[in-house]
Amino acid sequence: MISHPRPVRILTAVVVTAAAAAVVLGALQPVPLAAGRPLAPVDGVCVAGVLAAIAQLAGLRFRLGPDAVSVSWAEAAVVVGFVVAPAGWLPAATLAGTGAAWLLLAWFTGLRNVAEIVHLVASMTLGVAGAALVTGLLAGDVPVHSARLPLALAAGAGTYLSITFGLVVLTLVLHRDAQPGQIATRVLYAKLPMSVGNVIVGILAVYALIREPLWLLAFGPVLWLLHRTYRFHLRAAEERRMWEAFAAATARLPGASEAEVARAGLRGALDVFGARRAELEVRTGRGNRRYAQDGPGLEGVAGTRSGPAITRSMVVGGREVGELTVWLGDPGLPAPRDEAAIAAFGEALAGALHDAAAHQRIVELDSRAADERVRDPLTGLLNRPALAGVGDPLLRSLDRDRPVALLLLDIVGFREINSTVGLGGGDEVLRLIGSRLTGLARDGELIARTGDDEFGLLSPVAPISDSAWPHGHPRALPQALRRARELVEQLRLPIEVAGVRLSVEVTVGAAVARAGESEVGELLRRASIAVGRARELGTTVGTYDSGQDASSTDRLALLADLQDAFAADDQIILHLQPAVDLVTSEPTGVEALVRWRHPRRGHLSPAEFLPAVERSELLIPFTRRVLDLALASAADWTAAGIDVPVSVNVSARSLTDPTFPAQVTEALRRHRTPASRLVLEITESVAVSEQDIVDEVLARLRASGVQVSLDDFGTGFSSLASVTRMPVDEIKIDRSFVDEMIDSAAAGAVVRGAVELGARLGVRVVAEGIETIEQRAALIALGCPSAQGYHFCKPMPADKIVQALLQLARSTPANVTRLRADGAS
Repeated sequence: MISHPRPVRILTAVVVTAAAAAVVLGALQPVPLAAGRPLAPVDGVCVAGVLAAIAQLAGLRFRLGPDAVSVSWAEAAVVVGFVVAPAGWLPAATLAGTGAAWLLLAWFTGLRNVAEIVHLVASMTLGVAGAALVTGLLAGDVPVHSARLPLALAAGAGTYLSITFGLVVLTLVLHRDAQPGQIATRVLYAKLPMSVGNVIVGILAVYALIREPLWLLAFGPVLWLLHRTYRFHLRAAEERRMWEAFAAATARLPGASEAEVARAGLRGALDVFGARRAELEVRTGRGNRRYAQDGPGLEGVAGTRSGPAITRSMVVGGREVGELTVWLGDPGLPAPRDEAAIAAFGEALAGALHDAAAHQRIVELDSRAADERVRDPLTGLLNRPALAGVGDPLLRSLDRDRPVALLLLDIVGFREINSTVGLGGGDEVLRLIGSRLTGLARDGELIARTGDDEFGLLSPVAPISDSAWPHGHPRALPQALRRARELVEQLRLPIEVAGVRLSVEVTVGAAVARAGESEVGELLRRASIAVGRARELGTTVGTYDSGQDASSTDRLALLADLQDAFAADDQIILHLQPAVDLVTSEPTGVEALVRWRHPRRGHLSPAEFLPAVERSELLIPFTRRVLDLALASAADWTAAGIDVPVSVNVSARSLTDPTFPAQVTEALRRHRTPASRLVLEITESVAVSEQDIVDEVLARLRASGVQVSLDDFGTGFSSLASVTRMPVDEIKIDRSFVDEMIDSAAAGAVVRGAVELGARLGVRVVAEGIETIEQRAALIALGCPSAQGYHFCKPMPADKIVQALLQLARSTPANVTRLRADGAS
């Protein structure tokens, strides 16, 4: 049972008291109407009570928010009652008739709110008392045949309507704390047509009763038609209101979070169905969550769960999302249309909840992806690129002369650890070391996993008074060495993995420099050299010595030697490696790998000289030489009947040169080679570059027909961004994923995702670095179409590539010939 607010209870007490007083006063001092009544006083009172009961039993109820308002034939009963019974006894007759009718309705409909029944009966009794007073004053002693009587009866019925209407509006305003104007408009819209019709029916009934009682027989069909008309009017108004509220509520449903959608759904259910309470249970994979909200003005009021409840399951795509329960409050109002409307609203709410859950998952995935770009997924530490991304701004924020140290920790015998406790145990060792380093970190230090079994620690060293740097070493080096030995001692404390008690040894390389004269990448390089030096000396901690850094002296002579190499014909050379179809073993392309046959230092890999070339003015002639060599080799295998393109790696700086497309076009013209036979390989950092000149250069290259390949796919900061920002013809999956895909489900997933991405974008996909038949089988299982690596052919000189391509073309899938650079199989 609903516990009404205190103002409503006070109003009920006042109305009941006034009604009781009206009954008593009317009985003590009845005001008889003029002579000529068709019935004796006692009979008339009985008939008036019966008419009051019938008027209520034949009435209609409509919903107004969480409450119900009655619309009955009371005005007609009041008009007839004034003629058949003494006016003073009409309040008592009304009290008896309406009280009996509502008790009967309560019995059949299940309405158990006694306070509401008492309030309703008292309001009607008080309205009849007021109507009797007004009618008696206007009619006076006129006979029932007088022309003044209809006017007096109409005025009395109007008084009854005014009193009951005012009490209904006042009650609802106090009960719901709502706007009086909105409630008055809705109640008046529902009651006024029926009330006016009731007065007309009552006056006509009086006329028939006086003139010819047999005419009353014709009232049956008329009253039935009027009752149907009133019902249609109320139902149409309610359905119009409900569907307008439905449209507004469903428009508010979409939200970014489950809680936001749930709140909008509950508020919408209360608005649409005028419910006392709405509850929502959301079912997720992480458990169930419940949300509830009471109707306006009912917050904190006891008994909001009283009355009928409609519960509907919410399903999306065959999966149950949750359950919506709505308490309508009035036992007589729920109908099939309510259930259908609640089911429809539940479906809309289920869709919004499903969309919110999907949106939340996307947000979580975006957050996780953003975190994975800077975090090592195994240890949760910064990865190598992120160490530079965070560390370089840190160095720039320090005083230029502030010493900084980078300690590179390499695990000794990690391969043996993996073979002893398995790959899972090795991963656990890395996690424990990462956790231990995190616990040992001091304020201002950065820790990262920089390699498979390497960890880096960037630490600003405490300032020293003497900033001299004698013999190439800072005075702060001893502090860095103490820190390194401290880490060594803490990391070698025993740990237990897979039931095996281990003590992990690390080798530490220390590189110290001024903050204003170094970058994290250079410090990592120096620390790596220090690790190698420590291994050579058999020590635990090694330091960087610039005197032993070969690159520091050879770099000065490198560019001069390169100019000599351009004048010679046999120093800048190409080694070529085919890419083949994984199923048929037929060649699908050839990658040109530049080498430098240095007369003094021997064969140099690209990593040893390309960085210097890219920073110098020699980049343009160097690129021209590489393109000429690659296109000349392509002409040789084209003449042999092998129709595959040649791939050339392009420097990032070349793509910022507006003349580069013209250089490529000129090279193609010199060698009379179609543009489609040339593939330029670029890195992801170039693909996602925001420089307009890069976009312009790439667009001109593609417009000329040259193909573009995205190299080392998956290792950059934003692989997906690289393929969406710029269209490419080929994706090359980095060898790191090929190496790990058999043992790592994550690496396999990256390969499969790249293959599927290539298929959807309509571009070629090539896996790099395949070395074993097991890797080949795994790539075929993952759907990769082609690959390149030592399993098929090592990089070989240009004079041997045609024979190798012909041999690959003749190979069968079951008989793949492994080719060596010397031509032996």
